Amino acid sequence: MKLKIILSRKGFDSSAGGYPSPILPDSTLFSLPIPDQDSSITYGDLIINDSSFYKQMHTMKETIKTGKKWSELSPQSCCHLDPDIDANVMSRTEDWRGTFGQSGAAQKHLENQGVEPGDVFLFFGWFRKTIQKENRIVFDPNDRNGRHIIYGYLQIEDIVRVDSTTRVPDWLNTHPHCTHLKRKSKGNTIYVAGQNLTWNKRLSGYGTFKYDKRQVLTKEGMNKSCWALPNCFKGVDISYHKPTSWKDQYFQSVARGQEFVVDCTDDIVQWTKKIIEG
Repeated sequence: MKLKIILSRKGFDSSAGGYPSPILPDSTLFSLPIPDQDSSITYGDLIINDSSFYKQMHTMKETIKTGKKWSELSPQSCCHLDPDIDANVMSRTEDWRGTFGQSGAAQKHLENQGVEPGDVFLFFGWFRKTIQKENRIVFDPNDRNGRHIIYGYLQIEDIVRVDSTTRVPDWLNTHPHCTHLKRKSKGNTIYVAGQNLTWNKRLSGYGTFKYDKRQVLTKEGMNKSCWALPNCFKGVDISYHKPTSWKDQYFQSVARGQEFVVDCTDDIVQWTKKIIEG
């Protein structure tokens, strides 16, 4: 079986949330889950560094954006915790595993690309550095635009189609793709990670990273969508992209599309393993 890598864009953006996810002063890549009024999970429920997501976010900005509308951020503001790949953000049962849900056109794209068990999601998002200022976390004025950074991963073990009749394990009930509304979505699917990587049984099949320059996709000094992909990606099929995406000094990633499926070579597989294994 030939391994496929999926570069998956997740977290806050200019319309969902309204600002970049922060790189905390301790190098934590704090990917902010987008607003979702249908979810049962709130920013007040989730924990990071012994504080709630809400408290950390509120020190940076007191409002949150959904579409074109800004509203007040509160502990009860609901969010779409997906991918759910950090065991420490909530209380978990012993059988809990990392998951990622997709539906609609984006899920159809994954199906058309032949994504299957064994393939690996590399999740990236828009991040910006922060600094400590008195008792607050604020965005670093020297990092105005931010950059695309890979912040987590999931190797697929199971693929579960979830509709109105599907019974899921208790540990999966609160997943945002198990809500009544989401179960009605076309192709609603949850990708479940294995407990361990297939090629390295010592490491979890899912997880998040601290900030490291090796995970930065954006080329230094350029717009966040201008990437410095390694040379091993040249000539390889990357869904939603064309050969003309390669410019003289960078790779131009597309503005639309959530899941970019890479038809891997051995070199790209090794690059992926190095990122995950740190």
